Amino acid sequence: MLVIAVIILLLYLLLIGKFAFAIDKVPEFKLQDIPAKTKFSVVIPFRNEAENLPTLFKSISKLSYQTSLFEIILVNDDSEDLSEEIVTKFISTSALDITLIENERQTNSPKKDAISSAIKISKYDWIITTDADCVLPKYWLDNFDAFIQQNEVKMVVGPVTYHQVNGFLKHFQLLDFLSLIGSSIAGFGIGKPFLCNGANLGYKRSFFSDINGFEGNDIIASGDDIFLMEKALKADKNSVKYLKSKHAIVQTIPQPNFKSLLSQRIRWANKTSNYDNGFAKLVGLLVLLANSVVVIGFVLVVLELFQLKTFTYLLVLKLLIDFLLIYKTSVFFNKENALKYYLPSSILYPFFSVYVAVIGSFSTYKWKNRRFKK
Repeated sequence: MLVIAVIILLLYLLLIGKFAFAIDKVPEFKLQDIPAKTKFSVVIPFRNEAENLPTLFKSISKLSYQTSLFEIILVNDDSEDLSEEIVTKFISTSALDITLIENERQTNSPKKDAISSAIKISKYDWIITTDADCVLPKYWLDNFDAFIQQNEVKMVVGPVTYHQVNGFLKHFQLLDFLSLIGSSIAGFGIGKPFLCNGANLGYKRSFFSDINGFEGNDIIASGDDIFLMEKALKADKNSVKYLKSKHAIVQTIPQPNFKSLLSQRIRWANKTSNYDNGFAKLVGLLVLLANSVVVIGFVLVVLELFQLKTFTYLLVLKLLIDFLLIYKTSVFFNKENALKYYLPSSILYPFFSVYVAVIGSFSTYKWKNRRFKK
């Protein structure tokens, strides 16, 4: 047991340590004052987002990008609240080019269907997706435009973080999310991209068509972002890049309670087994094994079958390397205040992640008042 645990944690330390230093290998993009050229179709699916849409629309109204160079396509995914009425009112009072359409359900994935429905009617070749519970930065599209003009790209992955974070549960989520986003950036830093987030993702419509969109993974409810990036990397790896810019950070909100957090994480975990990226599978497996070592080690210590001193050494090593990755990510996102929750969060996290992995392997999950099978 001890030898296996040590081997797993050593491999984990090497991986996360490599990630922590690889973050710096992705250069920070500095926005330059150049004439805007790129035309964007911004796609935003929504379902039961009446509470969040006003904040999103406020941020859309503040976008500095030339209004003639972008359109907004809002896709109603069978909302049961006042979302559609709120959208209609916003359209009637806004001077922006905004279109509201209904989702055309074709597959087992409502969100992929919503994005595909929007792309069918989009005017422009650059598609950018975000979520209805997000806040968009003022120079969001300016950054994408400048980055596209200065790089040969067909897909651009943008940064995402949480805002409206208060209390332990939401800080727990923020720290977990920072580790994921840090790993996403690091993947690009070592030349092995494996994570992205659909709340801030851009790609050429023609490229989307060339790789047959979501075909091949549309039976999986989630994964409109990662599975699409996997196909993009296979088709043209050099054309997929990360936009590491503070002015391009999209902010979303953490889950309000443990029940919804559990559903979200089970939904995320269900994607892992369907990854087509060998490196992504390896990372997921190693992370799960490292967390399992902590959980099993704790149980064995309680049963007096494992030395507390040895267990403590192993745990401290894991905590230190995890902290390095999260710290470097938090600096970029200006979220250092969350680090005061690091110790209790990092001790609880292995138990939470193993629980999610086990439960997610056998159960269905509910999301947006819909129930999905694994």
